[in-house]
Amino acid sequence: MAEKDLRTNEQIRVREVRLIKSGGEQVVMPTRDAFALAKEEGLDLVEVAPQAMPPVVKIMNYGKFKFENEKRVRDSKKRQKLLKLKEIRMQPKIDEHDIDFKSKHIREFLSEGNKVKVTIRFRGRELAHTELGLEVLKDVLSRIEGEYVMDKPPAMEGRFMSMILGSKSKK
Repeated sequence: MAEKDLRTNEQIRVREVRLIKSGGEQVVMPTRDAFALAKEEGLDLVEVAPQAMPPVVKIMNYGKFKFENEKRVRDSKKRQKLLKLKEIRMQPKIDEHDIDFKSKHIREFLSEGNKVKVTIRFRGRELAHTELGLEVLKDVLSRIEGEYVMDKPPAMEGRFMSMILGSKSKK
């Protein structure tokens, strides 16, 4: 729950609340009494479950609570790995050396954990011979054997034939 949704102290405008005490026990009491208890301890009264009947509140240091939440969100973003989609383009008439070179790059991208879109571009009359492009893609797959997972098999998209490969999970 975002801290913007949480009401504190005077913002809580209901007659009764369910107060969760520090020991974990719950007590239903008038809001002004709960607010007085919080003030007595020098802390804030924070509504943690507004949809409950009566709303659930807790006595805590709201500033510290907000900081901890932001810290948790930052840490979870740090651990997230952003996947990039790299693209390798070829033509149906490609030399052996070029296929080796491009396959090496595909292997590198996959080892870094990226997804790779391998695309064959057909020009002019080459479009009548899409099987040549399929052969090139199969050749590439045979050269990077065992290092990939097929996310999208070879398919035509206009003048392009492409497939998407993902790296095998490292477990």
